[in-house]
Amino acid sequence: MNGIGISEKAQIAHPALNGWLVGAGIATSTIDPAAPSASRDDIRLLHISEQSHARQRDILTDFAPGAPCFVPATIGRPTVVRFGFDDMAFGHALIAELVRPVGTPACGEPESATFLKMASRIASRDATVLLLGETGTGKEGMARYIHAASARAAKPFVAVNCAALPETMLEAMLFGHQKGAFTGASGSGEGLFRSAEGGTLLLDEIAELPLALQAKLLRALQEREVLPVGATRPVQVDVRIIAAANRDLAAEVAAGRFRADLYWRLNVMPIAMKPLHQRRQDIRAITAALLLRHMAADEAFAWPTANALDRLMAHSWPGNVRELENVLQRALLMHDGDRIEAEDLSIETHLAVSIFQMTAVAPEPTPIIDAPIRLDDARRASQARAIEEALAATGGHRLRAAERLGISERTLRYRLADLRTAAA
Repeated sequence: MNGIGISEKAQIAHPALNGWLVGAGIATSTIDPAAPSASRDDIRLLHISEQSHARQRDILTDFAPGAPCFVPATIGRPTVVRFGFDDMAFGHALIAELVRPVGTPACGEPESATFLKMASRIASRDATVLLLGETGTGKEGMARYIHAASARAAKPFVAVNCAALPETMLEAMLFGHQKGAFTGASGSGEGLFRSAEGGTLLLDEIAELPLALQAKLLRALQEREVLPVGATRPVQVDVRIIAAANRDLAAEVAAGRFRADLYWRLNVMPIAMKPLHQRRQDIRAITAALLLRHMAADEAFAWPTANALDRLMAHSWPGNVRELENVLQRALLMHDGDRIEAEDLSIETHLAVSIFQMTAVAPEPTPIIDAPIRLDDARRASQARAIEEALAATGGHRLRAAERLGISERTLRYRLADLRTAAA
């Protein structure tokens, strides 16, 4: 990414800002605000006193006590960011995310910034990428970043959740089909591989693919061609594959649930996404990015207090970025004052209980002596009890609960749905 220019006055007012930006992967350089800029698209950080030199894309900063302030740019007016010592941590994160290019994942950890540089290098090649990490760690966002930083950026990016597709339709949806290939196929379909022609296809939750389809996917990757359902001739495709999984694929191979040859075909450039609780500095950056994304155009920016930020930093985030986004969206809707306070953050502390209650499974009733017990009812009650214990033991984390039960996450979802239906 291009470097960000900072005036000398802005650096004096914010002596720690430059260090945060560099640590967050944003290169900086000292500039003279009165000198002509190399490009009108450059973003410059200027002191509030240098407003006469500011353009609409610039950011005017001020370090002052009192309530913090963020005023987005309007036609002919630059962005203004003002904060004091108490709000400095979030203020630095906010400025970093304001100058970060669109589509680049938010980060505050120096290790995460190094990680993004590595992803940029991977993007420059056409190798298959395997993204591994817990649900909600931002695997799709990373896939989109790799696509945008690659030579395929102008071509389609197509994301498909393999766990969400009907199993009977997976092959046709991935590889396409001919007219009349199956009941209801009144026309032909190109499939997701061909719809991503020239671009990138993200196969999310790839561990959920049935073994039979894994063999066909392997051939598509090796031969760079797909055979639509009902067709007799394969069709050449030019697609970069990025696969993602929230399970350990090597363990799935060992358990016989995933083909070893497909695993090694996908495992060209593995990228492990760390859970959010291992990226504490990223929490500030992601919070800033999410608040900017969800800020209503007609409302003032809801700046989180230092106590609110401390609470966000202290939480373990079993749901990772997805959980953080939910918490912030609720806070934006429910907060009363000008700022987001710690008490505005509705963070689930008993996630396992709340998730299981959502399944609407009633507690097992006390049996009546001599009352006949149907085998199906006993089996269902036993399943409900086992699922409840697994969810409680894993803090409500469905993937880990499924592993504890010895089933796939998809199967666990089906079991929960069955229990909901039975209890209705």
